[in-house]
Amino acid sequence: MTATDRALELTRMAAQAAASKLATDIVALDVSDRLAITDVFLVCSASNERQVKAVVDGIEEALDAIDLDPVRREGERGSRWILLDYLELVVHVQHVEERDFYGLERLWKDCPAIDLSFLDAEQSAPAEL
Repeated sequence: MTATDRALELTRMAAQAAASKLATDIVALDVSDRLAITDVFLVCSASNERQVKAVVDGIEEALDAIDLDPVRREGERGSRWILLDYLELVVHVQHVEERDFYGLERLWKDCPAIDLSFLDAEQSAPAEL
């Protein structure tokens, strides 16, 4: 199984929105072969809590423009790791320290990366695996 076209389109929209809010290390992973509950994880970093919130707001605004709201939102309180669940797409916006500590890319390293080369090189640079 591979990610659906809709999941890939949502991923591109969310990645572009994250990039526009200066998120860094934006990585998308096709987890559809490993998980039945979603197709794609989009992971990105921000340098402080305020920026994490801004990235999340930007992603929500972009997807709200196509009448899509997250079915679940977690982590708002501390704003160091916020998860947005759009069913086909799960977005993880993490403070740089949380991203280094939890290493989601290492956990899912067997999953294929989705090409985000349309983003600026710094924004889409893969995190250390």
